[in-house]
Amino acid sequence: MSLPFSQSQPELTSLRSPRVNAARRLSRRAQRGKERRFIAEGPQAVREAVDFGTLPDGSHSVVEIYTTFEAAERHADLIARARAERVPVLTATDEVIAAVCQTVTPQGIVAVCRFVDATFASVLAAKPRLVALLANVRDPGNAGTVLRTADAAGADAVVLTDASVDLYNPKAVRASVGSLYHLPVAVGVPVEEAVAGLREAGIRVLAADGAGDRDLDAELDEGTLGAPTAWLFGNEAWGLPEETRALADAVVRVPIHGHAESLNLATAAAVCLYASARAQRAPGGCRS
Repeated sequence: MSLPFSQSQPELTSLRSPRVNAARRLSRRAQRGKERRFIAEGPQAVREAVDFGTLPDGSHSVVEIYTTFEAAERHADLIARARAERVPVLTATDEVIAAVCQTVTPQGIVAVCRFVDATFASVLAAKPRLVALLANVRDPGNAGTVLRTADAAGADAVVLTDASVDLYNPKAVRASVGSLYHLPVAVGVPVEEAVAGLREAGIRVLAADGAGDRDLDAELDEGTLGAPTAWLFGNEAWGLPEETRALADAVVRVPIHGHAESLNLATAAAVCLYASARAQRAPGGCRS
C-alpha cells in the first residue's frame, strides 16, 4: 500500500511551534471552553470525529489531524476519508504526538476537534425515551464509560449537570470510545432545571441510589420501566445528596443478591439503563 505522504520530513517537528503549543493548551479545561475545541486521541476516536461530519454552522467537527508516517500507513483509509472531507492532515514526529496526547503510549494519530454537545432544549425537543442524567459526577473515566454504556443501551441522550466533569476531558473522551459522537449530550445544565425539564416532557425521573426505597426488580415486575425514563446518577464517592434525591419521582436501588457492599457508578448505570432498554422494547413498552 502506498503511503499518503512523502516520508522526507514531518511537517510538525518542534514542540515550541505555535500549532503544537495551541494543541497542548487544550489539556486545560478553561482553554477548551474558551476555544470550544478538544483533542481526540487514537484512530477510533479520530475516525468517529471525521465520520460525524459537519456541525450546524457548516464547519467540520475536526479542525485538523496530526499523524506519524507509521500511523498514516496503518490507517490509510482513515487518512483518505479525512482528506475527502477536506480535513487538513499534517505529519508529525513521535515527540509531537506524545506532547499533544495525555496517554502514556500514544497510537500515533490525534485530532483537534470542535465541541459537539447539544443544547438541553434540543434534547427535550427530540422527545427522548431513555436518558442518562449525571449529577456531580467528577471522574472523567466514569463519565465517559456511562456515556458509552448509554449509547450501547440505546439511550436517546445524556445530560451532564453543571457540577459534573468536563465532557471533553481527555480521559472522558477516551473512555467514551467514540460514543461522544453517537447520541446527543447536553452539558452544564443545573440539576433542578434538568429534572424539571425532563418531567415536563413526560419523562419519569428515577434516582439510582443504594439506599433507595424502591427496588429495580420490583420496577421491572410492575412494568413501570416501560415508560419514558431518565436515570439520575450521582457522585462516585457519596452518591446523591438528599436534596437531589428529593427531585426525582422515585429513588431506586439495584438489589445486591450477594455479599458485595455496593456497585460502582458505571456498573450501576449499566444495570439500570439496560433494565429500562429491555422494558421499553417489551410488549407494552414505549418502544414496542
